[in-house]
Amino acid sequence: MSQSIEKALPAAVLTLLRPLVRILLRNGVAYGAFAELAKKVYVDVAYHDHAIPGKKQTISRVSALTGLTRKEAKRLLEQEGADDQGANERYNRAIRVISGWLNDPRYWNERGDPRDLSLEDDEPSFASLVKKYSGDIPTQAMLQTLSDAGSVAVTEDGLIRLVNHAYIPGNDPVEKLNILGTDAGELIATIDHNLTTPEAQLRFQRKVSNRQVCTDSLPAFKRLSAEKAQALLEDLDQWLARHECPDDAEDEGKKPAYVSVGIYYFEDKNPEGPNS
Repeated sequence: MSQSIEKALPAAVLTLLRPLVRILLRNGVAYGAFAELAKKVYVDVAYHDHAIPGKKQTISRVSALTGLTRKEAKRLLEQEGADDQGANERYNRAIRVISGWLNDPRYWNERGDPRDLSLEDDEPSFASLVKKYSGDIPTQAMLQTLSDAGSVAVTEDGLIRLVNHAYIPGNDPVEKLNILGTDAGELIATIDHNLTTPEAQLRFQRKVSNRQVCTDSLPAFKRLSAEKAQALLEDLDQWLARHECPDDAEDEGKKPAYVSVGIYYFEDKNPEGPNS
């Protein structure tokens, strides 16, 4: 490791950890619990990503790479990691239901907008939408999930209306924390990819920022960025919906892969302080 990287990497990690530690402390996670998680990740990454090409990975090599004892490395490798698959599935299914409502012509009105749907009496119904795009989740459970998030509302006629094209978890802190792991993890993985990949294979990674914006202009920029970002995401979502492949596809070029594009808004009214 060069001297410049030796200085830059710890500084970057400190900046990265500050907002994460705020969340941990707010939720009562002490340093010891965090340290155990960090050791677990060190061992998992060393074992799965840093084997010598052509050779089977060993506990001894994991120990050497991580600085942990062989006994500790073995214990952590055999330990199951924390995983909330249920929250992941709820989030993904809710997004798919909204995406289907926006992109499937069967659920449009004559103007090409998402139509108001009956719960299950008339077709197309909310029940058929849920069944088509979220599998076996109960209709009422999905309705509650989308209602809590402010994505749908029930009209005076008893129809279900899509009032927000984005799914943002409402009262479920577990789901919000799940987004923390997924979205922050994807951003860091993208940066890691771009640090180690030839220029022709780089992934798009950009941001716009300015330290001299007047504080009273922030609300206007927040609204502007939200409107433009939502429009872009809906446009990209339509493209993705048109290029989905069947689950049983056998052609190598038609097998499913995961892709995402994320946009976030950040502001700091004390840019010279310790917040960054």
